[in-house]
Amino acid sequence: MSDSPPLVKLTDVNFAYDQRPILMGINMEIHRGQVVAIMGISGGGKTTTLRLIGGQLKPSSGEVRVNGVSVPDLDTEGLYDMRRRMGMLFQFGALFTDMTVFDNVAFQMREHTDLSETTIHDLVMLKLNAVGLANVHACKPSELSGGMARRVALARAIALDPMLIMYDEPFAGLDPISLSTVGTLIRQLNDALGASSIIVTHDVSESLKIVDYIYFVSEGRIIAEGTADDIRASDAPFVHQFVRGDIDGPMAFHYPSPPWRDDLYSGAVGHA
Repeated sequence: MSDSPPLVKLTDVNFAYDQRPILMGINMEIHRGQVVAIMGISGGGKTTTLRLIGGQLKPSSGEVRVNGVSVPDLDTEGLYDMRRRMGMLFQFGALFTDMTVFDNVAFQMREHTDLSETTIHDLVMLKLNAVGLANVHACKPSELSGGMARRVALARAIALDPMLIMYDEPFAGLDPISLSTVGTLIRQLNDALGASSIIVTHDVSESLKIVDYIYFVSEGRIIAEGTADDIRASDAPFVHQFVRGDIDGPMAFHYPSPPWRDDLYSGAVGHA
């Protein structure tokens, strides 16, 4: 870890929906220039962590700080100002389907800046060129492949040169070539912008190629963390199972519940 203050810091964060706990005692740091992955099974609290960092949710307790500022304590104006310095790549891209590629990338520039249309045009083409798609600027999202659409969404995420970029399952649904391309772009653009990136993903092999640090989340807790080399060498049962995709291990297939045989037996008794 760097000796400089972290750009993002979560300290003893707890979060629950009503009485259902989602995150419990989360401690996490993302330093400037880092690409950090948050991994774990579905429903473990990964996307909730992104929403807490972005201010969409407030923790039940604990601290969430971005650039030294407490996110839950920001008023509406302060929250919007902070979000202008964040980029977000949503799962499956979430492009505006009735807009062209150009207008999708230009959207934030038009909403949050006073730049002239000439300047916006030059910046949009620069961002599209950075992801290798300058020539599709007039296309609609429906005319693009899945991999191309994801790269357009990436260009939109970096439109305002954010200090922090968050990715929610950026590799989902991509073929191996598109997946590798998007992974390489995430690393290259993070380094070129001097930004920090947080990736929520299930893709172990691609993530280990590009990230600086990994947090494994299970049932709302961080149960393992470390560099890519640490994770590869780990003999922790959870990490071992997740990295290798084993069926048997501490992560159960079934959601916790009473044995189904007991339910069947109780039903049979009730109808006897």
